[in-house]
Amino acid sequence: MLTKLYVRTRNFFERDEGATAVEYGLMVALIAVVIIGAVTLVGGNLKAIFDSIAKELAISTG
Repeated sequence: MLTKLYVRTRNFFERDEGATAVEYGLMVALIAVVIIGAVTLVGGNLKAIFDSIAKELAISTG
């Protein structure tokens, strides 16, 4: 009895069926969220940097 339960449990956890379309979709969605977050963060910082450079150039040429 106990050995049958062990074999069933072992077979359940050792199944290797590969990723499904749903799993690929979840991975793509997670990657998209990370990219959007990174671009938003870096985009704001880049805008501030370019604005300060433009201000300094306007003052020095002004």
